[in-house]
Amino acid sequence: MPEKSKRLLEESRKRRSYRQFLDEPIKRKVIENCILTAATAPSGADKQPWHFCVITDPEMKQKIRTEAEQVEKAFYEKKISEEWQADLEKLNVNYQKPFLTEAPCLIVIFKKFYQITDAGTKNKNYYVTESVGIATGFLINALRNAGCVSLTYTPAPPTFLRTLLDRPAGETAMMILCVGRPDPNYALPVLKKKSLYEIASFF
Repeated sequence: MPEKSKRLLEESRKRRSYRQFLDEPIKRKVIENCILTAATAPSGADKQPWHFCVITDPEMKQKIRTEAEQVEKAFYEKKISEEWQADLEKLNVNYQKPFLTEAPCLIVIFKKFYQITDAGTKNKNYYVTESVGIATGFLINALRNAGCVSLTYTPAPPTFLRTLLDRPAGETAMMILCVGRPDPNYALPVLKKKSLYEIASFF
């Protein structure tokens, strides 16, 4: 049993966030299987409050990038704190988001706070952010296991995504997951994960 958990740890340590992707499509069946894996996650009252929009159409990806860079430009110019900006320097990021059109696949993850029933009433969900967060973790690891790399991206604010993708009022976009094969020419930033005893206590 320890050996099995150690193998998963070693594989998971290889996961990195890439901002450059090869121009290679990802098979739809791979994405479908990974989303179904994400949907095995536990959720509040088993309401499964998630929806995944898969975008491979270049025109829609361009629309998403255009809208995202508009809100990001305003964020970087007017909203981000100096401390936050300093923390981001090691990642070399700015308001421009070329990965949104370069990645062969985008998965926009929505959290569903409620659905409107046929009778016109609200059917509420519970622990929505927690549930969708767990499902997203499952999805990221499933994609890694399938040989893909991914990048989590959270535009601030993400409200334009609901309009672009025609999702109902009870849903809010939580993040965009950019998915593809890694560009070997991308220089990964040097990062160091915290040690076990920095992140865990045993009683």
